[in-house]
Amino acid sequence: MADQRSDSELLTASATEPGVFTELYRRHAEDLLRYFARRTLDPETAAELTAETFAQAFASRTSYRDTGANGVAWIYGVARHQLGRFFRAGRVDRAARRRLGMPERDLPPADYERIEDLIDFAPIRGAIAEALQSLRDDHRDALRYRVIEQLSYPEVARRLSCTEDNARQRVSRGLRRLGVVLQERGLQPATEPMTEKET
Repeated sequence: MADQRSDSELLTASATEPGVFTELYRRHAEDLLRYFARRTLDPETAAELTAETFAQAFASRTSYRDTGANGVAWIYGVARHQLGRFFRAGRVDRAARRRLGMPERDLPPADYERIEDLIDFAPIRGAIAEALQSLRDDHRDALRYRVIEQLSYPEVARRLSCTEDNARQRVSRGLRRLGVVLQERGLQPATEPMTEKET
């Protein structure tokens, strides 16, 4: 049975009951993943940022103080910090996961495509087409097939004469670069995180 306590109550309790933090993950991981996916445009980066945010939030949970605001807002504060570091450094920090001894995992193909669906490329397809001109030819072709023409990965791989894994890698690297370009131009489909009133 799900824990009925509010996010703020769970964060406060997690200082002495670490196990209750899993309920916060269950409630908010999908929304946080969507938040990162729509800002980075890259499933691998979004998954890494989500993992690092929860690891950092868990490691810092004893510093949380209930000020009357929704507890998830504190987690999104950690998320915004991680996102800022990513855009400044061009890579995801793994410090919190290393401190907690969390293993690194590759993103399974099914998860990769599920996260792509969270991005919702439709509102920025025109901006993507324009920004594609700044990318390497192989990344541009991979993104054109996958994002603009919406082809499956097997078909993208066939057109690029490479393996599906290699096609995913090219799309991932292209999306990562594209996310930076769109960020610089202020063209990202960024929406504010969901911080609904707790029940």
